[in-house]
Amino acid sequence: MGAFCGMIPGGNADAEVSVLDIGVGTWAATIGLIIALLAVDLIAAAVRPHRVGFKEATAWSVFYVLVAIAFGVWFAVQHGTGYGTEYFAGYIVEKSLSVDNLFVFVIIMTTFAVPEEHQHKVLTFGIVLALVMRGIFIALGAALLTLFSFMFLLFGLLLVYTAVQLFRHRDEDPEVEDNVLVRAARRVLPVTDDYVGGKLLTRLDGRRAVTPLFIVLLAIGSIDLLFALDSIPAVFGVTEEPYIVFTANAFALLGLRALFFLVQGLLDRLVYLSTGLSLILAFIGVKLILHWAHVDVDDRVPEIPTPLSLAVIIVVLLVVTVASLVKTRNDPTAKAHPGSLRAHHGGEDDHDR
Repeated sequence: MGAFCGMIPGGNADAEVSVLDIGVGTWAATIGLIIALLAVDLIAAAVRPHRVGFKEATAWSVFYVLVAIAFGVWFAVQHGTGYGTEYFAGYIVEKSLSVDNLFVFVIIMTTFAVPEEHQHKVLTFGIVLALVMRGIFIALGAALLTLFSFMFLLFGLLLVYTAVQLFRHRDEDPEVEDNVLVRAARRVLPVTDDYVGGKLLTRLDGRRAVTPLFIVLLAIGSIDLLFALDSIPAVFGVTEEPYIVFTANAFALLGLRALFFLVQGLLDRLVYLSTGLSLILAFIGVKLILHWAHVDVDDRVPEIPTPLSLAVIIVVLLVVTVASLVKTRNDPTAKAHPGSLRAHHGGEDDHDR
């Protein structure tokens, strides 16, 4: 990474003189579009529960990618290529991190034996929870960065620490049923043995009870909360604009449901994905630390411009994808793991290592 830093002249090459001005109308229209897309997913899942096939998953995946690209093009035309590049960099970061989410979703679906016809609903509700939580984190992160410039240093150090933890625990799977919320729910709430037609609540022996689907949503929501703690600082590493952070997250997450059904059979082959993600997080962490040093310590400290960040992220993802496919072709027994984005995910396993 020092080589990249050395390539950058004194200032931030893509810094914008003007402040991105997003009106209330644009915010409302954007949120309305996202809610409409979510509503389509929810209605499709509720009205016609079914197994999502490869063709359907491909069509939805292509649709969501095209929507994200179309938005990025419109955004670049309206607000300039600098901000457009920040959006696409943020989108790719979130999309790559969301693939790691998919690993965990697969583990949760398998652990709780979720019937195929209900997986669509679980994923859609899980994405709604993720969007709400990330919206809160984005607002909080933006406020902290505005008030305290040293938050760039703290976010950078958090990402570097996260990268180290992910690399250390890259060959591990999270213990889903050891999740604090899941354990507490099982202790406190009566839980039915079956999924009761995909309901969340039902009656058991004359009293209110939850179905395993409720427990699954708790697991997905709490796991995604931990992912959000790292993905939000990561995208703030490529842009300081809350609107870009929100839209990059939203469009990346909207495509997650279809992507799950499209690639769940291929996830096991991405054996080096966790290593690649740890490199990306470390790179963005260094970018944030350099930005803090440039602003608060000495303006001669070089910054890493967003176009270079975008190039590095794309190259890392391409290399780890190709290397993973070559590895699994030569060694069919090799299997990918989601790794741990948080220290306490893998902390319990340290004694096994």
